[in-house]
Amino acid sequence: MKTNYIKSSMLLIGILGVAFVANAQKRDSLKRAYTHDSHREYTIESSKNGQGREHVNMDWDGQYYELTQVNGKLTELFVDGEKVPQSKWGEYSKALAAIREQVQKDKIQAKKDQEQAVRDQVQAKKDQEQARLDQIQAKKDQEGAVRDQEQAKRDQEEAARDQEQAKKDMEQAGRDQEQAKLDQEQAKRDQIQAKHDQEEARIDQQLMKQLIADLISDKIVPDEKSLHDLTLNSDEMTVNGVKQPDEVFKKYKEKYKRFAGGQFSYENSGNTHGIHMSRNIIHTN
Repeated sequence: MKTNYIKSSMLLIGILGVAFVANAQKRDSLKRAYTHDSHREYTIESSKNGQGREHVNMDWDGQYYELTQVNGKLTELFVDGEKVPQSKWGEYSKALAAIREQVQKDKIQAKKDQEQAVRDQVQAKKDQEQARLDQIQAKKDQEGAVRDQEQAKRDQEEAARDQEQAKKDMEQAGRDQEQAKLDQEQAKRDQIQAKHDQEEARIDQQLMKQLIADLISDKIVPDEKSLHDLTLNSDEMTVNGVKQPDEVFKKYKEKYKRFAGGQFSYENSGNTHGIHMSRNIIHTN
């Protein structure tokens, strides 16, 4: 036998579909103790043969009712502990109808509460699963935050290195700009020097032609092709390796001070088929 207890303060499963239990236990006493505790208690007994017995204890309108129903039919009634004979049940018909109505409402509410409990259990399971997923996601987010923090640190270090490199590049650019300025100034000086050297070479060339003409005129060499080499400085003069007399030396030294002021040499080599001239000239007036 299975017995279910239902109170207004508790919502339990199995209220509906009660059946009568055979050979129900009878009350031995017509008077029993009771307590007004402003609560309702339902006892439902069921058996395998489909019969059932329902027992209800309830305070109603200032009186304490105990009633037993079999398949919804009243079989026993106590009021304030006194057993009421079946012949007087009609006197309590209004209270009994109200009690049955309240019991029915409580059953409906219990069923709703049971269904809500199932929904709450399903929702709790969903919430638990969502909490687990949220925990997993939170862990992933935390790991992602750590990776982002590490990446931010690397980016910051890289930015610092880039900034340092940019500073070095800027300093190098400044040095390059300064060097470019120096190179430009040097190029300008080189250009001036090249122009000066070009002018000096032109003067030397003209002066050399004049010197060769004098050598031919003074019968020192028969023609220009015969002059192979010549040196002239402040100490002596040689023509084709032959040292010239002092009077010749003095004449050419005086006339060609530009050459005699330094170390001057002239060479017309057959191997090079051209004129080679090197000098270290001291400019004199």
